[in-house]
Amino acid sequence: MRNNDERIGAVQQQDSPAPTQAQGAMNGLNFIAPTEFVEIPSKGKFYPQGHPLHNKDVVEIKHMTAREEDILTSQTLLKQGVAIDRFLQSVLKDNSIDVSTLLVGDKNALIIAARCTGYGHDYETSITCPRCGTESKHEVDLSEISHLEDGYHQDTAEEALPNVEGPNDYGNYLITLPVTNAVFEVKLMTGADEKAFTKRMETRKKKKLGEAIMTDQFKTFTVSINGVNIARQIHNFIDNLPVKDSRFLRTAYNAIAPASRLKYDFECPNCSHEREVEVPITAQFFWPDI
Repeated sequence: MRNNDERIGAVQQQDSPAPTQAQGAMNGLNFIAPTEFVEIPSKGKFYPQGHPLHNKDVVEIKHMTAREEDILTSQTLLKQGVAIDRFLQSVLKDNSIDVSTLLVGDKNALIIAARCTGYGHDYETSITCPRCGTESKHEVDLSEISHLEDGYHQDTAEEALPNVEGPNDYGNYLITLPVTNAVFEVKLMTGADEKAFTKRMETRKKKKLGEAIMTDQFKTFTVSINGVNIARQIHNFIDNLPVKDSRFLRTAYNAIAPASRLKYDFECPNCSHEREVEVPITAQFFWPDI
């Protein structure tokens, strides 16, 4: 009787080449998903000793499978707002890495790379022209527009950011504002901080309060002001920051934070305005059929 395994091709012949990591591997009916290494913008410099990513500049992820797509389409997880985190946790090869402890820039880099393993590099999205307000659809190649920014460089700090010092023993930075001369101690936001920021915005919305995206972000990443770490006092000070100080704080923080950005050379089909823009990550990023 002919061997059933041999008939369906489950048995690898001796002269068959071994599958490569990029192709994945089939052992009986157990498929081993391929993996790839993703460069992270922080290069591991901002994680404390003991963290799995301390001084690591790459992270290994598995390619998307049907299991990950189930996570992304789970209505329960979507309603809870945890689908993306569960998805990312599932594709991380190193189970000791907690997604909530990832710096936001590193997390975004991994999300972009993981998305490409499942749906490819082509991403169709709508971009609003900053000049005329016309919304138009564009198909971008994620492999060409993804840029890593590794943040603050100590050796050029005095020239580029004279009012910034750090990191201190806690990995935080000190930013001295130009008008009030207040010294803000700020931390680099992690996935957990990002959730706190989102929750803060949702609370404002439920209470029918006006949007305060900028000040809510300041309140999330500020550890202390002039050595004072009492939340109520910090929040009150931030709410009354002079505009010049507010703009400086935002610019300085963006400069020190490692990031993964999608930059696209945009040309408006309506007014022909040309400008480099940051491509929005919308629902179509992981759900291209929506």
